[in-house]
Amino acid sequence: MTTTATRFDGQVLTPGDAGYDTARTVWNAMVDRRPRMIVRAVGVADVVAAVRMARELDLEIGVRCGGHNVAGFAVPDGGLMIDLTPMGGVRIDPARRRARVQGGALLGALDRASQPYGLATTAGNVSHTGVGGLTLGGGMGWLARQYGLACDNVVSYTMVTAEGDVVTASRIENPDLFWGLRGGGGNFGIVTEFEFQLHRIGTRTLVAEFDFRAEDAVPVIEGWRDLNAVAPRQATFTASVGSGPAGPIATLGFVWVGDPDEGRRLLPAMRALGRPVASRVTTPSYLELQQRDDSTGGHAYRRYSKGHYLRRFPTAAIEAFLLRGGADLSASPHLPGVGLQAHGGAIADVPDADAAFSHRGTMFEFGAGSRWTNPAEDDARMGAARAAGASLEPYASGVYVNSLTADELADGQRGVRRAYSAAKLARLTAVKTAYDPANVFHLNQNIRPAC
Repeated sequence: MTTTATRFDGQVLTPGDAGYDTARTVWNAMVDRRPRMIVRAVGVADVVAAVRMARELDLEIGVRCGGHNVAGFAVPDGGLMIDLTPMGGVRIDPARRRARVQGGALLGALDRASQPYGLATTAGNVSHTGVGGLTLGGGMGWLARQYGLACDNVVSYTMVTAEGDVVTASRIENPDLFWGLRGGGGNFGIVTEFEFQLHRIGTRTLVAEFDFRAEDAVPVIEGWRDLNAVAPRQATFTASVGSGPAGPIATLGFVWVGDPDEGRRLLPAMRALGRPVASRVTTPSYLELQQRDDSTGGHAYRRYSKGHYLRRFPTAAIEAFLLRGGADLSASPHLPGVGLQAHGGAIADVPDADAAFSHRGTMFEFGAGSRWTNPAEDDARMGAARAAGASLEPYASGVYVNSLTADELADGQRGVRRAYSAAKLARLTAVKTAYDPANVFHLNQNIRPAC
């Protein structure tokens, strides 16, 4: 194939074209890079042609699915962006309980296609997240404690390699690649289709939230933590701290996927933890649950976050969680929001060696995140989020690979070593060397090849 002969069924956008600026915009307004061209792929053939053309022209390749990675890996400055957004189709086989999902689909498309049959699979907490990025990193969601992470529910992957070949990965076919794609990120190629196992979950949920003054919350969170340890798998415990009109508020509760009446059996134990200043118990549909944390106008915000996996959550960690990296409980305008989401259950059932995803013994995933619009606040906002992350680091056992920030990844392999054990990193390096020895796909949480 010669560059001049390359033809695409989808759009090819260059600077100045209508739609170019929209296509290069991702979930962080601080990312303002300008690719030399953007290929809006409509099928596997476009992806193959784009990879081959990028290699001929010696252009860096960025891959956009949902555009939610705040580091902006999808947008290569002066490179070639392969935009999978037009490849957003989902096909459901309700009899076999399977879903075939194109690489550019959003989680909401998967939910909307499967829920008419009362089916779903683990698919994040925000409907406009891309299926591809979430799943390749592992993929937490409200169903994970019942059915495992998103990557645990993948039956097969269809992937375009750095050479432009199309391969399938499953437990039987290319099992080494299948292992690596289950948590190893976008290091090995461009996944153009996922085949998921679906589960019969119905359409009903229950959400319980209890607000407490942060200054009163330490014993309440201790009780919430202990209750989480014995909670049914249908329940995913959550906690957050943010700024309220009368001071910082700690919100504790759980999300229940299944019969709301069964979920209500947890309410007396939650109410016994303390006297909240406010409480909310709602019964959204599963589709409504998946959209409740969606953000309108989200691409206009500047964003920064830090994350940890926590195997334990002692009282000292609770106190640090409530302080959010500050010196006291005062609600500084720059303090980030912080949150916890429970792991365990089916996540921990999967043997550690079964997939690249690591840290299956996690109790809670911690996140500190900030969003703002004024560039003058960049240093203060990022510094505050870093401080919140640093305050929980003594209790951390690792990090979710999708939560790694650009600054962590810029420091050699330190960030990646937080996400994977030495043994897993060695095995991932072998898979990378086999499928992408030239490190063509390096705009990611990169695992370097051995050669």
